[in-house]
Amino acid sequence: MKFTLSWLKEHLATDATADQVVDAMTMAGLEVEHVENPAAKLAAFSVAKVVEAVQHPNADRLRVCQVDTVDGRKEIVCGAPNARAGLTTIYAPLGAFVPGSGITLEARPVRGVVSNGMLCSARELEVAEESDGIVELPDTLAVGTPAAEAFGLEAVIDFEVTPNRPDWLGVAGIARDLAAAGLGTLKDLSVAPVPGKGPTTIEIRVDGDACPVFAGRLIKGVKNGPSPDWLQRKLISVGLRPISALVDITNLMSYDRCRPLHVYDAGKLTGGFIEARLGQPGETLEALDGKTYEAGPEVCVIADGSGAVGLGGVMGGESTKVSEATTDVFVESAWFDPIRTAQTGRTLGITSDAQYRFARGVDPGFVVEGLELATRLILDLCGGEACEVRVAGAPPAPPAAFAFDHAYVRKLSGLDVPSARIDAILTALGFAVRGEMVTPPTWRRDVDGKADLVEEVARIEGFGALPATPLPETSRAAGGVLTVRQTRMRNARRAMAARGYAEAVTWSFMRAAWARLFGGGDPKLVLSNPIASDLDCMRPSILPNLIEAAARNARQGFADAALFEVGPVFDGDQPGDQRTIVAGLTAPHPSRSWAGAGGDPLFALKADLMALLDEMGAPNLQIAQGHAPTWWHPGRSARLQLGPKVVVAEFGELHPAVLKALDAEGPMLAFELDLGAIPEPKKKPTKTKPALQLSPLMPLTRDFAFLVDQATPAGELVRPILGADKALIADARVFDVYQGKGVPEGQKSVAVEVTVQPTEKTLTDPEIEALSARIVAAAEKAVGAKLRS
Repeated sequence: MKFTLSWLKEHLATDATADQVVDAMTMAGLEVEHVENPAAKLAAFSVAKVVEAVQHPNADRLRVCQVDTVDGRKEIVCGAPNARAGLTTIYAPLGAFVPGSGITLEARPVRGVVSNGMLCSARELEVAEESDGIVELPDTLAVGTPAAEAFGLEAVIDFEVTPNRPDWLGVAGIARDLAAAGLGTLKDLSVAPVPGKGPTTIEIRVDGDACPVFAGRLIKGVKNGPSPDWLQRKLISVGLRPISALVDITNLMSYDRCRPLHVYDAGKLTGGFIEARLGQPGETLEALDGKTYEAGPEVCVIADGSGAVGLGGVMGGESTKVSEATTDVFVESAWFDPIRTAQTGRTLGITSDAQYRFARGVDPGFVVEGLELATRLILDLCGGEACEVRVAGAPPAPPAAFAFDHAYVRKLSGLDVPSARIDAILTALGFAVRGEMVTPPTWRRDVDGKADLVEEVARIEGFGALPATPLPETSRAAGGVLTVRQTRMRNARRAMAARGYAEAVTWSFMRAAWARLFGGGDPKLVLSNPIASDLDCMRPSILPNLIEAAARNARQGFADAALFEVGPVFDGDQPGDQRTIVAGLTAPHPSRSWAGAGGDPLFALKADLMALLDEMGAPNLQIAQGHAPTWWHPGRSARLQLGPKVVVAEFGELHPAVLKALDAEGPMLAFELDLGAIPEPKKKPTKTKPALQLSPLMPLTRDFAFLVDQATPAGELVRPILGADKALIADARVFDVYQGKGVPEGQKSVAVEVTVQPTEKTLTDPEIEALSARIVAAAEKAVGAKLRS
């Protein structure tokens, strides 16, 4: 929304400058975006008078002028055909930047004569698109008068209008708020009715769903033509193009009073009536922008006997537009449903000044008064004789009064404002205050409760007056302010980033078909109003979103991805059905190398998961295979369990069929860790961490090959080996698994490297043999392993 300072002062008695207006608007909650001040751009330019203009001695088309300027008399070379003695024009001194030509003036000889400045054209000053010579100004202007003042240019203020304040889309509404803020006194905004002479012979009809109220008036004998200079300048200052007096009056009403109107050439209306109704199937209209639109059953149209002649609240039609030949004009002042008008604009792709205002909800109480004000302007500028006002339908009911305790201002905002001051603020803003009851004005339908009134008082009184009171001190928990879950989430992010994973933040929704692939798709988790058609279900797993992200990266040429996310998944619609998951995914596509691809990436993923669990403080977990969910590869996946029932994590390679359904190329490996399944650490007395003890003795290794049942996980063999002698055995690692010749059917050979770390003395051969025997016995007792011969 744009306006000029002089336009504002038509409704606000004030001596404030543009800067003061901007400051007051900001403090009152009006967000100023930009101030275009031509005085700043043209600060170097001023009025000058040409005293003498003689022919240049070395050029036929140049004149050497003696000019009286703000800097004294200057000799200036000018090539304009209208340069002559006695001319009042605009002078630019040396060093000035000329906006229209993009040059900075310097003292240079022009055909042997030095020009000490420049006489400017309107185009060079960017105050006109074309010009035939230098500016010609009235002789009454004094030398030195600033150029902006000579042209009548002033600052244009542009600010952002919030959707709940359509009254700010009129200069009068801005003046009302600034007057309440103390910047000046609001002038009388009342409208005197214009008596009509005879009835308006055009019948008005309305369809309540399309247009609740429609007022109109016939004005006969008008003379349409160019609007006066003051009106044209006002419209041009806010970026509008003058068209004709009748049209310019409607544009003025939109910007001055936020009252969109439309004028019809009454001689072009047929059927003796005009109506606001819903469009009919196949009905079309050629609008004023030259395009043809189809007005469907959801669009409000203005129609006469021939059909649609306008889009209600959006744009008029070509068939009934006014022209210089118009003598009788029908003026429309209606109130259109904001939601329908907004939808019409989106459906048809039209954003007009009228649609922008009606979609936000203009004042329904100003329908007839707006028509009366427009009538007065038409009679003053175009002449004619007005008929009586005709109204069909009824405007929406005005806002209802509600109780307001003045003490609530202090309770909610902290501002200590006297009751009389509160009443004065609300009254200045147009509210009717009667004791403890407050009635919002018809243009403030956004106010429906006492909290809204507190906001009004606070912004007018000044947000700068809000007391700066610190919050009371609260005791902090000894263990910090973060919960165990929050701490684990933070630590998980750090641990995954440290291991080379990039964090992804994806939607908590996904398409229902993907959710069903990962055990979800419960109808209770399907959204009734999704933000997008492919985000219609709460996610049962983070993995589909990570798979999609990795596939998207691969299509862009970055196939070797390592992603993780920490976030919620949903098993049901109850509060307890939400879990916090850490999910990691790798898409191993290493670059080709003669050295080979390295080890199995599944074990690298497992190592990442185990490192994450260690960072989370998880206890020792059991590894279990079999009965894997369908999205995991059955032979290359496992679970980490705390006992037989509590599954802490799942990891492995994703099933190729699932990847294909998600349009992703494999292989991809992933894990999901349920933070809630990790037991919280027991609170123990703080103990001093013991000093690091390093053994001075060299470790030794022994290899064992055990025959175990084919279904026995290798982890179940390693665990008893580590427990055979906790003081001496530092590590046990599987380095080979073999099935084939030499191994009985139904069994497999598992080779384990055991690291022995002596602490007190070097072990003798008998002691090593005894330790080996305990290892073999522990393995046999735990899983029935036999030492392979």
